Amino acid sequence: MIANEGDKLPPWTMDSVSPERMQTMAAILRDPNPVHWDRKSVAQLGLGERCINQGPLGVGYMVNMLQNWAGENCIKRMFIRFPNPIILDGDHIISKGVVTKIYQHQGFDMAEVETWLERDGERGLIEATVTLQLPRD
Repeated sequence: MIANEGDKLPPWTMDSVSPERMQTMAAILRDPNPVHWDRKSVAQLGLGERCINQGPLGVGYMVNMLQNWAGENCIKRMFIRFPNPIILDGDHIISKGVVTKIYQHQGFDMAEVETWLERDGERGLIEATVTLQLPRD
C-alpha cells in the first residue's frame, strides 16, 4: 500500500446509531447505566428521549474505517480522546481520518493517523491518534 502524509482516509459511515446495539453492549459489559437503554433516563438529563451510545461503540466506528483502509490487523497503538462523547441513537456518524506521518519501523511501513467522528459536520465527538502498520503490496 502506498500512503502519503496528508492523505485522507475513505470515510466510514454509520447511517443511524442503533439503540438495539447499545442495549446489547450494555448487557455484554454489564453496564448498569440506564442512559444506554432507557430513553426516559436520558430525558431527565435534558438530552431528549434518545439513548446515549457507549464510548467503545463509537471507537468501533473508527476501527472499522481504519481496518477497511489498511487491513484487519493494522492497528498497533491507539490513543483515544473523548472531548464530547455524547452520541445519541439515530445520529448519523461519519468516521474520518488523515495520515499525519509515514515512516519505517523494523522493516514495516507505518502510518500515524489522526481520526475522529463527525455528526452533522461537528467534529470531535471522539478523536484518536493511531499507529498503523500498512499492508505490503
